Amino acid sequence: MGMLIDGRWSAQDQRIASGTGAFVRPESSFRSFIGAADGVYAAQAGRYHLFANAGCPWAYRALLYRSLKQLEPLLSISLTQPAAGAQGWTFGEPEALLGALHMHHVYTAGQADFTGRVTVPVLWCKQTQSIVNNESADIIRMLNSAFDDCAGVSEVNFYPKDLVGQIDAWNAKIYPAVNNGVYRCGFAQSQTAYDEAFDLLFSTLDDIDEHLGSNRFLCGERVTEADWRLFSTLIRFDLAYHGQFRCNRNMIRDYPNLWPYTRDLYQYPGVAATVDVEAIKGIYYGSREPRILPKGPVLDFAQPSGRA
Repeated sequence: MGMLIDGRWSAQDQRIASGTGAFVRPESSFRSFIGAADGVYAAQAGRYHLFANAGCPWAYRALLYRSLKQLEPLLSISLTQPAAGAQGWTFGEPEALLGALHMHHVYTAGQADFTGRVTVPVLWCKQTQSIVNNESADIIRMLNSAFDDCAGVSEVNFYPKDLVGQIDAWNAKIYPAVNNGVYRCGFAQSQTAYDEAFDLLFSTLDDIDEHLGSNRFLCGERVTEADWRLFSTLIRFDLAYHGQFRCNRNMIRDYPNLWPYTRDLYQYPGVAATVDVEAIKGIYYGSREPRILPKGPVLDFAQPSGRA
């Protein structure tokens, strides 16, 4: 997809593979926090802006939390087009906040000599004209609680203290095997690397499906951050990963518990409006030649889950 080098866009491929051909995801570059003790980024309504892509699972997490926590009036957004182009994520026309045409313009607006990957989501501070954070896991943790003192924000807490240990354990299991596991399948550069990622992905999905046979959500009866992080992958699985990333042992709709669970989360208040099926297909199929979007599969996420 390309990257920035000393503030200049380069078309060089940014995908990283280990010596075995396994895909390795680089660390995010900006990791500041709203409400941190240094006081640089205070939690203030209207001060921050989110740059995102509705099809990308990492950016989608932030869009999802913006809706779940009812942060729309506090946190403005700019969305890129679904498919990346020769200059990476693009808005198609200058977006409203910075007048950026491509996401790499956002990065250089925050740091003129930036070197690294140009990813979404990006949490931007309008006051300091800087990037606060571009790590989705950090951003959803901030959105979960940083603005709770602002008027109109939902009081729901997806990272409650009594479940922190369980949530962290699920995240540690699901991220490498499922969230990043589908990418380790899709971007593998050797048969061995693909086989290892594939086997871990489906063994983990099998385990989760079995667990959900006796639990409505991952941590019991309460939906948590771990569920939303998993959902961001599950909602895209049959639409994209099964075909484009060769994750094709099963579809999620083949699972007796994962499929109702996915529909259950989709039907949670504020979620359905955040799921853009065409954007999901667009990011995975529209970014690769010949850029033909598949018409199927047809999935009814609104079908009653039977899990209430």
